[in-house]
Amino acid sequence: MDRWYVVHTRPNGEQTALANLLRQGFRAYLPQHLRRRRHARKLTQVRRPLFPRYLFVRVNIERERWRAIHSTIGVSHLVGSGETPLPVPDGIVEEISAREDDNGLIDLDRERTYQPGDRLQILSGALMDKIGLFAAMDDTDRVVLLLDLLGRQVRVKMPGNLVSVCD
Repeated sequence: MDRWYVVHTRPNGEQTALANLLRQGFRAYLPQHLRRRRHARKLTQVRRPLFPRYLFVRVNIERERWRAIHSTIGVSHLVGSGETPLPVPDGIVEEISAREDDNGLIDLDRERTYQPGDRLQILSGALMDKIGLFAAMDDTDRVVLLLDLLGRQVRVKMPGNLVSVCD
């Protein structure tokens, strides 16, 4: 039975590995998103892998020559236990690809849209359970919160997955 497996690629080799796997006849999938990049005082958006150094390949390891994946240019190895690759649980890759827009990009901001002044609770770390006000998103996709600490308002930056909206 065809299953999805995870391919670990060489550093910055996702596109090379994808092209070579497709050229060999494998069904491969590289989820991508737009990432803001600041260079020479300019803010641009570039396509980047959703999971750096990883992509997915669909193969039947009982009938196909899956070991050829290991020697594909751009590929480091298939993720597995010992010699046997481990399949991705059913539905995971389909769920990821269902979130793509018309350009084949996954919109990470669609899941997390905060308005200035929203009350957000910090979920982990030294400031766990503190509540702050959403101020902005910075250019590296980090949340900027205003917290009341020691009697004054302090700006704190943290990854967006460490906060949630307060009820």
